[in-house]
Amino acid sequence: MRVQPRFVGRIGPADVVTVANAALGFAAAAVATADPALAARLLLLAAIADGLDGVLARQFGGTDVGQVLDSLADVASFAIAPAVFVFAVARAEWGLAGGLTGVATLLVPGLFVAAAVLRLGLYTAEDVGEAATEGVQTTLAGTILAAGYLAGLGPLATALGTSIAAILLGTTGLFVYLMLAPVTYPELFARDALVLGGLQALAVLFPDAFGGTFPRSLLVAALAYLLLAPRLYWREI
Repeated sequence: MRVQPRFVGRIGPADVVTVANAALGFAAAAVATADPALAARLLLLAAIADGLDGVLARQFGGTDVGQVLDSLADVASFAIAPAVFVFAVARAEWGLAGGLTGVATLLVPGLFVAAAVLRLGLYTAEDVGEAATEGVQTTLAGTILAAGYLAGLGPLATALGTSIAAILLGTTGLFVYLMLAPVTYPELFARDALVLGGLQALAVLFPDAFGGTFPRSLLVAALAYLLLAPRLYWREI
């Protein structure tokens, strides 16, 4: 008697992309210490997969396990992977520093993972299928961290008299609060999600083209949504 794996016939095209999203998150974390720029590009690729699985679910239909898989994959790609990425950048810049610097290098990414997991759990339990959600999306947080690094934080760090690691850690710490903040974020319209996905793809493929235009454009678009969407992004919710 031939026995098929239990998932055969129970997952759809969207679920395959969701699982690929999780694998990309692992890859981003795995290469972060050796090549942070590649890790940032893999994070953006995971974000593309995170948007694509929703498109496929609407086109071909979802499955009973789709939403659970989506949240599990996001834990890998937008909780653990961004935290490891930021930790790797800070460790490469500061080494195994002691004192407050060393504590922040470990503590802030750890808090990011905890906040992201809690936010994803709340989303799965309460907001799935809704037109809006409370707190900054983990995918948006990961996109901003990755796009910011690829856009080049050196000039900003010089202007502020600080380091790239400090900027990333500070931004990561801010997201710890924002992911759990009682602020409503409307889901993107399909056309806007397509534009953002296109910018993510261009930033992945051509991060250095035209002086880093694509990751910088992605960063501007993501920050605009972060700052303006709760009040100015008109959508019936």
